[in-house]
Amino acid sequence: MEMERRRDFKGENNANANANAMPSEDVTVDWRGRPSNAVSHGGMRAAAFVLGLQAFEIMAIAAVGNNLITYLINEMHFSLSKSANIVTNFVGTVFLLALVGGFLSDSYLGSFWTMLIFGFVELSGFILLSVQAHVPQLKPPQCNMLESDGNECVEAKGLKALIFFVALYLVALGSGCVKPNMIAHGADQFSPQSPTQSKTLSTYFNAAYLAFSIGELIALTLLVWIQTHSGMDVGFGVSAAVMALGLISLVAGIFYYRNKPPQGPIFTPILQVFVAALLKRKQVCPSNPHMLHGSQTSNDKVGLSSHSANLIPTQKFRFLNKACIKNQDEAAKESPWRLCTPNQVEQVKILVSVVPIFACTIVFNTILAQLQTFSVQQGSLMNTQLTKSFHIPPASLQSIPYIMLIIIVPLYDTFFVPFARKFTGHTSGISPLKRIGFGLFLSAFSMVSAAIMEKKRRDSAVNLNQTISIFWITPQFLIFGLSEMFTAVGLIEFFYNQSIKGMQAFLTAMTYCSYSFGFYLSSLLVSMVNKITSSSSNGGWLHDNNLNKDRLDLFYWLLAALSFLNFLNYLFWSKWFDEHPSVSQKPQHNDNPHHGEDYHIYNFNSSKNNVDDYVP
Repeated sequence: MEMERRRDFKGENNANANANAMPSEDVTVDWRGRPSNAVSHGGMRAAAFVLGLQAFEIMAIAAVGNNLITYLINEMHFSLSKSANIVTNFVGTVFLLALVGGFLSDSYLGSFWTMLIFGFVELSGFILLSVQAHVPQLKPPQCNMLESDGNECVEAKGLKALIFFVALYLVALGSGCVKPNMIAHGADQFSPQSPTQSKTLSTYFNAAYLAFSIGELIALTLLVWIQTHSGMDVGFGVSAAVMALGLISLVAGIFYYRNKPPQGPIFTPILQVFVAALLKRKQVCPSNPHMLHGSQTSNDKVGLSSHSANLIPTQKFRFLNKACIKNQDEAAKESPWRLCTPNQVEQVKILVSVVPIFACTIVFNTILAQLQTFSVQQGSLMNTQLTKSFHIPPASLQSIPYIMLIIIVPLYDTFFVPFARKFTGHTSGISPLKRIGFGLFLSAFSMVSAAIMEKKRRDSAVNLNQTISIFWITPQFLIFGLSEMFTAVGLIEFFYNQSIKGMQAFLTAMTYCSYSFGFYLSSLLVSMVNKITSSSSNGGWLHDNNLNKDRLDLFYWLLAALSFLNFLNYLFWSKWFDEHPSVSQKPQHNDNPHHGEDYHIYNFNSSKNNVDDYVP
């Protein structure tokens, strides 16, 4: 016991020494709260348990989401329009609640406990859905909505509707809060100070997308088949069982995790910068940025990290530098709401700088929404026969990209990344910004392919009375699947690497909000297109709800043009981001290859200390 106590004490001393010698950005602890070590904690072994949770969680919720509208119409007897709105609101809520999960994780709970707590919340939602689907008394009386045209069917109301929505939004709350923390906690297992682990971090992001693809594929095929043939009660029950397996995988890795402690309220230091800059808006910044408060440090002052000397205020968003102007009265003690450090200001600049990059992915996710709606409708009007006795379900078309990605992602990481690394010197082969850009460029061609195919399908149906094979629709799914591999993974890696200590989960959650905004923009575009084009003699492009009468091909061409314009917009902002870095000198280690456009990690913790501790 004595030797163990000495060993623990020695480990704590070494951790403290390292914290003083290195920036405090990589301080992690084990499950007992003791400093972690590279031998026993972290690495791909620990991340593998998180990947297990990610595959099982997406499997569980995708199986519910993809067949939810069928349950709403056939079992709960909601109308088609109301059912569609319920599904849309459910999906949007899941992604918006990711911000809540990121905030709670970074501020109070930490990634592991946030995933564990809200994982059980999600599990309880699946169980409640399964119970309601199984017990006849908790549902409206059985009725065939198609045969009766819905006139004689009783819609779920009162307690029955309440139970359903409570269950559904327990799933939404749990999934939303779990999603960003899976990515962040898995990435936390790799130390950015280690050249080897910084390379493995790139592999992890690709592996995370591979786990996502596997989960989606199984959900779209096996689990949906179970729901169709065994009933929704069994289907929801299988989702609950799969989610339980995910939580078991998470808990099984508890002894191997590197856990980043929560930092306290993450928005307070950000608000302090804006408030201080606003209060001192009439003051004039000195021409020499070194004269601003906290821009110089002396050997006897402690508080900033070892990189603090480099964190002089830059000219980017120069108005925020006024938050660092100190009053002439040296005796006056200014509060953190009136006087901030350059460390705080530069971190806020980073946050503001990444917003345009995030915004450029919204149109990309609008295209994703079309592939999950109109493209499925296209498939339903095509020849789905594969053999004499087997027909391809149109909804299964969404599995095409994931089948391809399960093959391509390992090849990309195994062959392309090492090959590109020799030329670029970047640990990810190509930088996340370039990866996002290439994905956005490909997304335009996915809509071009969809427009050409729809024109061919419509002409064959209307003019020749022929039904073409469903295989004609596969190119648009394949191109978009490849586009998503570049854009989605690049965006997550970019945000995680740009993020400030204590905000990894929250900024990762922002990438999920792009999905939500993309789906909302999709609904807005459809409404606008119908309104604008309905004045023509032929009616609106999407007015008749009949693709043989509508002009879905023209709508796809519009999306292709928007996607290309969005790509050009992205080129501008990515170039602006490169040419106007958020700091005057980016932190580098002699042996750390993670240098360049996408590596900024700074600590908000300095804002918690008394600002007068940093007076030169």
